[in-house]
Amino acid sequence: MSATHPDGTGDASGTEGDAALDPRQLGAYFVLTEAVSLLQHQVEQQLQAEGDLSYVQFQLLARLAHAPGHLTMTQLADGVVYSRSGLTYQAGLLEKAGLITRSPSPDDERATLVTITDGGRALVARLLPGHVQVTRRMLFDPLSDDDLHHLGDIMTRVRDHMRAQPPRSAAPRKRRPKPPAPPPA
Repeated sequence: MSATHPDGTGDASGTEGDAALDPRQLGAYFVLTEAVSLLQHQVEQQLQAEGDLSYVQFQLLARLAHAPGHLTMTQLADGVVYSRSGLTYQAGLLEKAGLITRSPSPDDERATLVTITDGGRALVARLLPGHVQVTRRMLFDPLSDDDLHHLGDIMTRVRDHMRAQPPRSAAPRKRRPKPPAPPPA
């Protein structure tokens, strides 16, 4: 798909010779990344103060709390867009704290099933009101109902476009090159 600059000339897609975003695209990008960073910072502060959890740990617990059963590690990694190794580390911390359990899948020897414990559910329930309060204050209070509708529509389209690419956790693992065979003796 090709796009043109606002003046109708050239290709603004950032491909083949045009590596720059036009000023409106650049402005929108910086506003979006700053808003996401500000929101995430406030949420992280609330989660750390009230539950001694990181943002990623809360995301994992919240996904598990709202899942109809267990999830695989891959499903969790895809859902929170986190690396396999990072997720394994975070899951280990949550398991050590008694907030989740991990077990091998009876259906797929490569999969690990993750389930939230009653303690994990209780922690999510305790943190959720503060999480909602911060989110509402930082993100939703300045928006009208019409703004909220448009924001939801726009971000859904952007997310769906991004999700059309394979998730990082589903990408094939890089294989290590085999060491060269020793020379014949």
